[in-house]
Amino acid sequence: MTISVLNPNSSLAEVVSAEKALIRKVAWRLMPLIMVCYLFAFFDRINISFAKFQLQTDLSLSDTAYGLGASLFVIGYVLFEVPSNIMLYKVGARRWIARIMISWGVATALMVFVNAEWQFYVLRFIIGAMEAGFAPGVLFYLTLWFPQTYRGRITSTLFLASAFAGLLGAPISGLVLGGMDGVMQMRGWHWLFLLGGLPCIALGFAVLKILKDRVADAHWLTDAEKTYLSSRIAQHEPNKHGGSLLTALKMPGFLMLGLIYFLIQVASYGLNFWAPQLIRSAGVESPVMIGLLTAIPYICGAISMVVIGRLSDASGERRKFVCGLVVLGAVGFFCAGIFAQHTSMLVLSLAMLGGGIVASIPAFWTLPPKLLAGAGAGAAGGIALINTLGQFGGIVSPVMVGHIKDITGSTTPALYVIGVSTVIAAGLLLWALPEKLRTLDKSHD
Repeated sequence: MTISVLNPNSSLAEVVSAEKALIRKVAWRLMPLIMVCYLFAFFDRINISFAKFQLQTDLSLSDTAYGLGASLFVIGYVLFEVPSNIMLYKVGARRWIARIMISWGVATALMVFVNAEWQFYVLRFIIGAMEAGFAPGVLFYLTLWFPQTYRGRITSTLFLASAFAGLLGAPISGLVLGGMDGVMQMRGWHWLFLLGGLPCIALGFAVLKILKDRVADAHWLTDAEKTYLSSRIAQHEPNKHGGSLLTALKMPGFLMLGLIYFLIQVASYGLNFWAPQLIRSAGVESPVMIGLLTAIPYICGAISMVVIGRLSDASGERRKFVCGLVVLGAVGFFCAGIFAQHTSMLVLSLAMLGGGIVASIPAFWTLPPKLLAGAGAGAAGGIALINTLGQFGGIVSPVMVGHIKDITGSTTPALYVIGVSTVIAAGLLLWALPEKLRTLDKSHD
């Protein structure tokens, strides 16, 4: 069916059907590569949790030192994130995302040369700095290709990659750590970082070749499709080329979104960096079994993402769905603390936790573009800044959990602290956001 916004003979049903077909066409062209890239980006964040046991033994790291190394990744990420996204807006998403992937792939592979605590700290910081801007850059890139009313399911589709990173990465990491330890006189954790870094370099070059910066550059769309898609995207984004980061910063609700995302990330990093440790503390010793059980919360998160993404788009409701997922995650954290020594109940608690927290992140990311619509360059920088504010949770969470574990000998008190932080996030979502973020998204005006 030919799509034209100027065709007076098309019925609403025909327009809706043709629009959905066009969105599917764009999604199938862009999302597979973007999702693979995001899968490796997320695995780059969580692989340190699987390498933890061998890494700590080889480098004689305390839990606090491990938590500090995990946090230094986030510090590097935070310091360079906003400048990175401003550069993305200036030079184009295709070139900048490719640069990010190639540089972080090289830095991750260099982990094989780490043999001292200070080298671990330095390289973790560099990896974070090289990856800075990737996630918000991709989120901004998707706003250039998909209308607002489709972003719930598109964002959920993107973040499925993070669930698959845990789903596939956990058991594969267990196999690599156990099966490749000693191959070519390299430790299993060396192989883990090498196999996580080298594919990113190839993917960076694939991004350069395959992705396009704008709808107008897509040779695989007809002129009518380009016109229609651009008009639908522009409907909710007037004055797209104006604005600045300062404009975005002054918007009511902007800093509140940053605070909410910080609290969500405290929970997310608590799961990502400490789930294998929790399972091991419950009595599971096999690296392969730990990997398989660690995959369960990500399976639940993947299912939850798909279901909530579709329900959110169908209803136009964003805020309440995020709130409900955060509450589910809070219950999971409290239950994980209560059942810390009971393997089956702990895994069930982690499943609940994953279904809430893992899925809450893509659900949350339907809110900032809604607030920042029309901010132009400010949207790119604003999305990056919200992500940066949130990533401070990735600094606080690993150090806090590690320090509490060193002091008390248990992660349980930290789980309760994180559970309280997610309850606070739910309260802010319900009662502290401006009217612009309380309104429902509508499919057609």
